[in-house]
Amino acid sequence: MTTPEESPAPAAEQHAGTVAALAEAIRAVGRSGQSDPDASSADAPPADGPTSDGPTSDAQRKAALTAVAEVLAAGGAPAQLAPVAVAELGEGAAEELREDPWAVLSLPGVRPEHADGFARGLLGPDAQPGDPRRAQALVAWLLEQAALRGHSAQELGEVSEALRAQHVPDPAGALQAVLEDGRVMPFQEELPMPPGSHDEDEEPPVRTLLALERLALAEESLGEGLVRLLSTFTPGEDTEDAEDTAAAEDAEHAGDVEDADAADNAPAEPAEGVDAPAGGEAAAEGPSADAAPVQPGPAAWEAAAAAAPSRSAQELVRTVAEAGLVLHTGGEAARAEPAALLHTAAGLGLRVWAATWTGQGRDSLAALLPDDSPAAGRIGTLAELLYGTQLPRAVDGTLPLDVLVVLDAPLLDVETAATLLEALADGTRLVLSGDPGGLWSAGPGRFFADLLAAKACPAVASRTPDFGPIGELVSGIGIGELQPVDAPDKEVVILTAKDGGEAVHRAVQLLTDSIPRALSIPSEQTVLLTPGHGGPAGTRALNAAAKARLNPGPGRFGGFDPGDRVVHSPALGVNLPARVLDGDASGLHLELADGGRLTLSPQQAAKLRHGWAVTAHQAVGRRWPAVVVVLPEDAAGQLTRQWVYSAFGRAERHLSVVHAAGPALAQAVAERAAAPRTTRLRSVLTDQ
Repeated sequence: MTTPEESPAPAAEQHAGTVAALAEAIRAVGRSGQSDPDASSADAPPADGPTSDGPTSDAQRKAALTAVAEVLAAGGAPAQLAPVAVAELGEGAAEELREDPWAVLSLPGVRPEHADGFARGLLGPDAQPGDPRRAQALVAWLLEQAALRGHSAQELGEVSEALRAQHVPDPAGALQAVLEDGRVMPFQEELPMPPGSHDEDEEPPVRTLLALERLALAEESLGEGLVRLLSTFTPGEDTEDAEDTAAAEDAEHAGDVEDADAADNAPAEPAEGVDAPAGGEAAAEGPSADAAPVQPGPAAWEAAAAAAPSRSAQELVRTVAEAGLVLHTGGEAARAEPAALLHTAAGLGLRVWAATWTGQGRDSLAALLPDDSPAAGRIGTLAELLYGTQLPRAVDGTLPLDVLVVLDAPLLDVETAATLLEALADGTRLVLSGDPGGLWSAGPGRFFADLLAAKACPAVASRTPDFGPIGELVSGIGIGELQPVDAPDKEVVILTAKDGGEAVHRAVQLLTDSIPRALSIPSEQTVLLTPGHGGPAGTRALNAAAKARLNPGPGRFGGFDPGDRVVHSPALGVNLPARVLDGDASGLHLELADGGRLTLSPQQAAKLRHGWAVTAHQAVGRRWPAVVVVLPEDAAGQLTRQWVYSAFGRAERHLSVVHAAGPALAQAVAERAAAPRTTRLRSVLTDQ
């Protein structure tokens, strides 16, 4: 990107470089695994499939592709971009690009310098830095890039400075024109009064934020949904029979308090196996859209709470009895508390369901339920809840639930959270549970953290600690302390490396030899975690070394061989570990780690990555028996306390850290809690 201090290259050189750069950008999209219109999840229809207006014929699609390819060629862009352009801009993409060449900036992987070169190819000397079409495309692109970094909005001054850096001659005028178009929305937000201010008549300072329309509407919808749940919740009332029953049960459980205190400080022992599958016949016996709602009164809830297995679980049950929206925070061991709530609520006759981020999380939560729990079979992934058929919808399209418990709630971006809230009927109890120290969503927003900060509803903090040396280490990191822990059985091992090359060697040695030999944990149950994909010890280097040791081969199926560990990323924030079975003309056949099989088309397989090594963001929502965290010397800029906490916490039995980052690790834990995100949800809740 050219800055104002740099002198621009001659136009001919810039245009020639644009063609190569744009081609490389397209190849990078394929390598990166970022979203692609034709790369959908297994259950979603293809991008070129039937629409509300009827199916698109092959002839129409070919004609659209041909027309777009001609426009791209005229601007000096590679023809490989045509399918992406048609998928993003529709069948009228050719005409749209002719009228507005900078519209190419809305396509994945295209940067401003690419779009400028394309516009010069089409418009010649008429392609000027101050063109209103260029400013409009740049503002949208800047906000989309901010969304990829987690921001749901950006301050006006930041966007203005970014436009100035792109040589827009009049940023203020350009922004005014963009706002009149409506694709970007402005908002004013009050800021806290400065310290020491005592003048009651003084107006509080304000800042102006800009947000993409879709994100602005999502946060507004999310705020409305949260307020709706809070305002429509009505607790049940006791009947005379219920009070008599509660009194008898109180006497029966009078001695449970001491046992509950002990349970809060005891290691969480997961149950063996899974009580019931999340889907299938067990799920079919779950909530029905025609079931009559049940409203237990305070006495029934209190009796049920007294039977909960720990103090923290009792507190959670009592809080949910009295509120329509509840936040629950805690680490891995604290997941037993939402399990206890599910069991309790189902036992009261309520229509309950729990949603987790991954299939592994679903199965581990099910394993925490007591034997023969009435909540068995009422757990699924969030995707299954929102887009599956396990729960028949009511006539108005809402989910027939009295209580919904969502685990891994910090991973919800604002758009997914808004979709979830829209699916809930008035009066539904919503419990959002998660670890506030972990990584936030891959998409924009910090939904769970904003709700905690807003204090708009009751919050229950678990007092159940994560056990063992790994739990002790991770708990210390959560409060900014990186301290050595006593690990008599080699639960935690720290190894140093002088550079990235040595870090890769040591990590692969641990994966393939040391951990299987010393701890009897096979390589298939061990994962390598690292901050990024590139660099001397990124996922690419680690995966190449792991494949050479564990499954060497020619990569005859688009770079993959049967037996390769891979990770499929059908959408932002969704990462599915799998193993390659084989490939044929229909595509690449995978066996998913969560069960089931999946066939990827050649276009989808082009974005597949090897999966012996993944980033911590790709690992969220999952745990492995053994984890090797690799910290190369170039990781300093990517490390935060939040990242280290999440990466180290993915290990169940053993954690090895291959450390080449020097003092950057301790500095990140002590000083860099998390990368900041600009969002609007707290102010939306205040306004509503």
